[in-house]
Amino acid sequence: MELANEIVSKALELGYAKCGIVKISQMKEYAKELDKRVKLYPEVEPIYRHFYSFSKPEEDYPWAKSIIVCARWYGRYHLPDGLKGKIAKYYQVDSRKDAKSKEYTDSTTFEAYLKKRGLKTATKRDFGITALRWAAMKAGIGVVRKNNFFYTEKGSWIFLEAWLINEELEHISQSDAKDCPASCNLCIKSCPTGSLSAHYTMNHLSCVSCLTTFEGWDWTTDKYQPQTGDWIFGCENCQDACPFNHKSWVEEEAFPGLDDLGEKISLEKLVEMDYDFLRDIIQPKFWYIPKDKVWKWKTNVLNAMLNNYHPRYYPYIEKACNDQDEHVRRMAQWVISRLNNSSSD
Repeated sequence: MELANEIVSKALELGYAKCGIVKISQMKEYAKELDKRVKLYPEVEPIYRHFYSFSKPEEDYPWAKSIIVCARWYGRYHLPDGLKGKIAKYYQVDSRKDAKSKEYTDSTTFEAYLKKRGLKTATKRDFGITALRWAAMKAGIGVVRKNNFFYTEKGSWIFLEAWLINEELEHISQSDAKDCPASCNLCIKSCPTGSLSAHYTMNHLSCVSCLTTFEGWDWTTDKYQPQTGDWIFGCENCQDACPFNHKSWVEEEAFPGLDDLGEKISLEKLVEMDYDFLRDIIQPKFWYIPKDKVWKWKTNVLNAMLNNYHPRYYPYIEKACNDQDEHVRRMAQWVISRLNNSSSD
């Protein structure tokens, strides 16, 4: 217990809001949660298939005995006005691969500390080495709410990290986060596509956050195209609608480089942006869209321009009809045809 307490104290010293430690065996029940989701949405089974390995990390890491899970509150950064409601907050202040951020530095410092204490460790800073929300819930550092997001007392603007270690330790934290009221369904009502159709459910294939990043490669045929609104990367409607997030974002600090980047990003600037800039500057920051598909930024923008059309967009849409990428040309031509049909109705 002494080592477990020391590890948790070190995490808090480095700025993590919460830290807990659970035994590997606590992850087994996660497979049952996946079974429920796949039964509800059979079409997502191919996507969720690899998640089952999260319930048995010891198969890939036979030496692993426990999981350290830490929560970092990121709801304190100033966000550029032009990006609000277009790029989700989480991605604007994403520190997972940003070596200039305090969070990244603290994460590597914490891992170095664990190794110095003689522990063998494994982690993945992109999407996590196990089911982070499940592990965090089992560690007692917060709750998963009806919108599927993890909350501490500070709301859902929480980034989770986990490390596998080769010592059997346990430290179950205490959380004052209250359960969702039984009658509340504000998150469900706020979901534009119905992806969040019931409490604690979500269809990956219709989630706007997924459609604007991993999915949604052809808006001209996507049935959820009109519902995606102004979002061009991510979505947080269900988090913004949640009463437990009311006034939980406080803009007190600057995130490294974000204000400068915000000056370079707008719908108009993105749709005519140089592809080298998209690949070299935009993609490393918002890395869910791969370098060879950065044209998706422009098709996402054209989609947003159509969904919330203003006459000032027309010259940019028209110019995009001659873009060097065929995906962008086809999308722009389709948007023009939709606008023309609408004006003739």
